[in-house]
Order: sequence, then structure tokens, then C-alpha cells
Amino acid sequence: MNRTLLAEFTAREGAEDEVTRLLLDYARKVREEDGNLAFDVYTKASSPRAYWIFEVYRDENAFQAHLKAPYGAPFNAALAPLIEEDASVLTLLDPVA
Repeated sequence: MNRTLLAEFTAREGAEDEVTRLLLDYARKVREEDGNLAFDVYTKASSPRAYWIFEVYRDENAFQAHLKAPYGAPFNAALAPLIEEDASVLTLLDPVA
């Protein structure tokens, strides 16, 4: 079964360009992962500093491999001071059968 999640965070005022640059670079790397099926980056139309990332991995093993990727920790460390939250807020999603 696929592992699907939504990651959300809000860029600090004035940090949007740097957050976008970091995210696009990170997205390129994640999309190259063998088990990644989607890594789509959005901003909320009514609040352009609010970022939503829709992620789909082949299965739980692929998601765990993603979490262990060597570029994840440096990305999160660079992102942390640029966002209002302490870290991305993750919501795991299940399909409605």
C-alpha cells in the first residue's frame, strides 16, 4: 500500500524566495528516489507563504528510505530557521475505499 502524506509549513515573512529555492532543489532529489511516486509542492492561494507538499511513496519501506536519505537532514536544518513552525507538520493520509 502506498504511503501518502501532506507536509505543511509557513515561510517567515521575507523568506519565501529562499524557501522556494530550497524546496525545488529538494524536490528534484526526492523525485529521483526509487520509491517516490509524487512530490508536489504548492502554496496556498489565499496565503502564499503557506506551503503544502503532497508526497506519495510506493510503500512504507520506500517512505522509510526517504527519511534516511542523506540530503534530508541538511534540507530540514536549512529550512527550520526560515519557517514559523518548529518543523514541517506531517499528516499521514489513507485512501477512502
